[in-house]
Amino acid sequence: MSAAALITIREVTKRYPGVVALDAVSLDIREGECHSIVGENGAGKSTLMKILSGVITDYEGELELRGENVRFSGTRAAEEAGISIIHQELNLVEELSAAANIFLGREKVRGPGLLDDAAMEKAAGELLESLECNVDPRERAGALRVGDQQLIEIAKALSLDTGILIMDEPTSALTESEVARLYRVIERLREQNVTILYISHKMGEIFRISDRITVLRDGQLVETLDREATDPRRVTHLMVGREIETTSFEEPRRPTGEILRVDQLSLPWPGHAKEWRLRDISFSLQGGEILGIAGLMGAGRTELMECLFGASEVPYQGEVTLDGEKVRFRHPAEAKSAGVALVTEDRKRLGLFSQMSVGNNITICTLDELVSMPLRQIDRSKETAAARESIGQLAIKTSGPEAQVTSLSGGNQQKTIIARWLRTDPKVLLLDDPTRGVDVGAKAELYRLMDSLCRDGLGILLTSSELPELLTVCDRIIVFCEGRLTGEFTREEATEEKLMEAATQIE
Repeated sequence: MSAAALITIREVTKRYPGVVALDAVSLDIREGECHSIVGENGAGKSTLMKILSGVITDYEGELELRGENVRFSGTRAAEEAGISIIHQELNLVEELSAAANIFLGREKVRGPGLLDDAAMEKAAGELLESLECNVDPRERAGALRVGDQQLIEIAKALSLDTGILIMDEPTSALTESEVARLYRVIERLREQNVTILYISHKMGEIFRISDRITVLRDGQLVETLDREATDPRRVTHLMVGREIETTSFEEPRRPTGEILRVDQLSLPWPGHAKEWRLRDISFSLQGGEILGIAGLMGAGRTELMECLFGASEVPYQGEVTLDGEKVRFRHPAEAKSAGVALVTEDRKRLGLFSQMSVGNNITICTLDELVSMPLRQIDRSKETAAARESIGQLAIKTSGPEAQVTSLSGGNQQKTIIARWLRTDPKVLLLDDPTRGVDVGAKAELYRLMDSLCRDGLGILLTSSELPELLTVCDRIIVFCEGRLTGEFTREEATEEKLMEAATQIE
């Protein structure tokens, strides 16, 4: 690998009202290397990558590309210079097909005003095949699961024949098998001398693929290290400026009795060859317990959550018993009233009201409690007080209830959504991959929050794409494989090997 500087970043600063996102950052990127950029949410990683890729054009400082000063006027200019970015937040047009998204703005044509759909679908199919992805190029992007949408984004970047590829949390929605597939893609790209800038919170990924690691904290560059000369503990310490305590819950929780029972739940899959998304699922959840659900993408974890929350588009078969009474929710409002809450896997699309404040996001499910009589208007002072109470209880880092929710880090956005549902006083909390895209410090805080809620008697059903996470926080773990329950383990019995074996029992 050449040690020549491909990109030189000099004293780059980016200011927003009231905050300095990047503060005089200087850095060089070598040709052909995999260079990881790490730091807590809000450290400035994504801001720096957006400057390099032409998303942000207004900044102080200088960029050099192959020895020449550059200042991109937009993403198209950066792409023409050979720089592509895969954003952490998906940027797909949901109503268009996978192929149309991949070639959006660069459509293939077969004459004036005539799109060559066949050529785009063929090329998209080849790109997706190179990613070992079996998505039909004609399928509507909005109908795909988050993991498949992420692979569409990767295919879109690869279609640009890029020489510098920026990956901002590319595995945040991928399961372990998809991550392994991405590693293989990265290896092929490196063989072609593609330079990769990689952002991730996952130390295992960082130390598997990186040549060098740059640590940012509070918008400033802390240090750049050779991978062989450091270890995850040191990098984590540099990221947060302190040691992160290993999260463990040695004191056993004391379940308070069965609160949820699922008997022979099956979810039909109309028009599909497999016929069933879920088949004969049975389990129970106790109050004061965290029950984990493991499984590869497509195993049915999210579909189960949607059934339990009344959000499934297709009626399920089987029985669900909540607190001793049989229930069948036809709408999430019914589930909320009965004491079931859901924190969805896709925070951006399904969790946050991005145009609203932190306070509005927290109180939106309990506005009926904040109405003043006789005019039946929302009492704004009550609403602010309720939001402040939740912000304090969950230690949400924000300037106040009036702050825009999109100004918060990923971990604090997730706390905001959890705070919203805790105000509904639930009996059962459904958490669907709640730490996706959340940094190591915020993850530890969320783990402690889950533990505290359980010790207060709440029952938590938790899915996660990360097996170590399930092993850390769960009392029991059940495993899904292609819509069937293929294993159940106590905390003492469970290992990564046993969980993966159960998750891959494909018929």
